[in-house]
Order: sequence, then C-alpha cells, then structure tokens
Amino acid sequence: MSAIAEEYTLSKSEKKKIIFLMCSVLLFSVMNGTMFMIAVPDIAKSFSLLPSQVSWVVTGYIILYAIGALMYGKLADIYPLKTLLTIGLSLFAAGSVFGFFAPTFLMVVIARLIQAMGASSILALAFIVPSRYFWDERGRVLGIVSSTMAFASGVGPVIGGFVAGALNWQFLFLISALVMITIPFFQIWIPEEEKKEGKVDILGAVFIAVAVADLILFITMFDWWYFVISIVFFGLFSWRISKSDIPFIRPDLFKNAPYRTTIIAGFFAIMTMMGLMFIMPLLLSEVNELNTLLIGLTLFPGAMVAAFMGRWAGLLTDRRGSNQVVFIAFALMITGFLLISTFTGGPAWLISTVLIITFIAFPFIQTSTANLISTVLPRNEIGVGMGIYNLVNFMSGAFGGAIIGKILDYDNDIKLNPFSIAQGNEIVYSNIFVGFVVLTILNGCFFYMSFRRKQYLS
Repeated sequence: MSAIAEEYTLSKSEKKKIIFLMCSVLLFSVMNGTMFMIAVPDIAKSFSLLPSQVSWVVTGYIILYAIGALMYGKLADIYPLKTLLTIGLSLFAAGSVFGFFAPTFLMVVIARLIQAMGASSILALAFIVPSRYFWDERGRVLGIVSSTMAFASGVGPVIGGFVAGALNWQFLFLISALVMITIPFFQIWIPEEEKKEGKVDILGAVFIAVAVADLILFITMFDWWYFVISIVFFGLFSWRISKSDIPFIRPDLFKNAPYRTTIIAGFFAIMTMMGLMFIMPLLLSEVNELNTLLIGLTLFPGAMVAAFMGRWAGLLTDRRGSNQVVFIAFALMITGFLLISTFTGGPAWLISTVLIITFIAFPFIQTSTANLISTVLPRNEIGVGMGIYNLVNFMSGAFGGAIIGKILDYDNDIKLNPFSIAQGNEIVYSNIFVGFVVLTILNGCFFYMSFRRKQYLS
C-alpha cells in the first residue's frame, strides 16, 4: 500500500460518506453555472439590460471560478481540505442567500462573484480528494466525479428553465443555498489533517490572477488592451516564480514532460467538448427552432448516459491505465463529431441520439487526464497541478466559445463533409464539427507521439 494510502486509512463506510458529500456539493456547483446561463435572458428583462451588461452575470462568475480553481489547488498542498471546503462552502452559501434578496443588478453580480469564490473550491478539491484519500482507486472515484459533473451539466438547464419559468430566476439562488446543509457533515466526515510546511507567494498569486482575468476578458470581449495587460502580468508572473524562494508555481513543474503533454492534450480535448456545449443550443435554436426547455430536453439523454458511463470510465482507468482511456475518449469524440456533422439539419431526436456518443467521451477524457496528472506529479505538487489543470480547462472552454462565435458570424456554403445533409445556414454548423474531428485526430497523434517518445505510453 502506498504511503499516501497508509496515512489516511479509511473504512468503506467512511469512503462512501466522503464520496457522497463531494458529489453532492459538486452537483450544486456545476448546476449553479448551467442554471444561470439559461436564466440570462430573464435577468436582462428584469433589469432592462443590454446583452453586454447582463453578460457580467456569467463572465464575472467564470473569471473568479477559474482563478479560484487554481488558488484552492495551490492552498490544498498546504492547508487541510476540511478547512478549505468549509470556507468555500460558506462563501458559496452566503453568495446564494445574498443573491436571492439582491434588489439591484449590481448586487446580483456581487452575489455571483461571492458564489464563484466559494464554488471554485468544490471543483478544485473534488479532483484532489481522490488522490488524497483514495490513492489505490483514484480512477474509480474520478469516474464518479466526472459522472456527477456530466449529470449536473445535463439536468442544470432543465431545472433552470423550469424554475425560472414557473417561479422566478431569483429562486435559482435559493437552490444553490441548500449547499449549506452539507457543511456540518464535512466537519464530521472529512479526515483531520495537519497544516503542511510551506507558504503562499501572495505577489505571485496576484500576478497570475490578474493575467488570467484579463485573458478571459480578452477572449469574451475581444478588447486588445486586455490581451496586452494579460501578457504583461504573465511576464511579471514568470519573473516572480524564477526569483522567489517560495514560488506560487514551481518552474520545474512545466519541465515534467508527461504533465505538460497531458495539460496540452487536455486543453484541446476540453476545448472541443466545451465548444460542443456552446454550439448545440445555438444549433438547436436556429436550425431546429426549439425553445429553451426543449433544447435542455434534447441534451438531457446524452448527459444522463455520460453520467452512467463515468463509473465505467473510472474502473477502466484503474484496470487498463489512463493512456488507453484517453485514446478511447478520442475515438468517441471523432465518431460523435462526425455523426453530428453528417446529420446537422435532421430532426431533433436524431441529433439527441448521436449526441450520446460524444457526451460519453466527456467522463472518459476527464477521468483519464485527471488520473494521469495525479500519477506523474510528486505528492506535494498534486494540488497546484490539479489547479492548473482546472484553470486550463476553463480557459479552453472560453477559447472554444470565442472561436466558434466568430466562425458563426460568417456564412459558408462549402460542405467539408460530403455526406452531410445540411443545407443553407446549416452548413456552417456541420463544418465546425468537421473541424473538431480534424483537431481531435491531430491531438491524438500529439498525445501518442509525446508519450511514446518519453516511453510513458502504457
């Protein structure tokens, strides 16, 4: 048994309680994002806002959520998980209660920012818990985590559309506030830990936070000044970690070839998967003329099957190794993207059916890459390593959405897929999925060649 497993010897009952707790709060965290995306039009109407104004409900949340995922990951290498989760859950619950009673749009945005500061702890630590308490069954637990995320992503829009339609969008805050119920159980069930040696480089943390925030603002608003500021602060951050005795991120972390390869491959894989999540509501609305609720119901079967398959992805990762599962995910993605490209313009039930294949790839790619990172990093760097992993996932999603948004601004009548049934304005959607296929094939080749060259391929 590994040293890590010996330090936290837990009974089956204790392990089940921890998994149940983490999945419960992760459900609230992920749903909180998808529910509010559905409610953005209603919020704009309530406060008579322009699209650029109401977008801060989502943009502000994403910025702090991404930064928080990195910060909590770093802190987890030093401070007990119980302490970090208690702080995070308290902030999440406080922001939710504040948002429910918020009388102005400014107060709503502030509430969302407080929510993000807390909710990001849940995502960050959900990927650290398996390597901390379940060392010999990391894949299985990571599969459960990925299943929960897939389920929450699918059910979030359905619940959000129903609650916002039947009651009011403010009641979405009330749903998220229920997370406060779990705080006492974390105090009881999470193992006691001592604070480890180490300090947090505050200046380095500020530099990377500003750099990431401005990069996300550039991606979402396409203002070049944000890009310039981001580059400047990334430069300051690079200077800081090379000079500091206690750098926020150790420079040699990026010299770890398997870790670097996994981060890069994960970036492009998640970019296409999040691009899928971004484009499908637009496609179903414009091409199939579905309303918000029907769009949610069309996506729902794929999310549910993905949630079910997440457990198998975890078990397969433990049995066959992370690398093999990455290739399975790539194969599912290529097949799914190609089928969606072919049947774009077809009936919604057909699109819903072929989406299942692509949705299944999500827990496979997430479980395998997260597990791979936990095996190639030293124990004292898993927290910050996972934090960077989560940050990169957010950045890739933002990049994917921004690129697709620009592509959709232009008409295209040249079919890249000769078997596609798309016509007219449907063709551009079909072509985007062809692009996803090409990118995934190139990404798979990169992953294979990188690990083969370093002799890490199993």
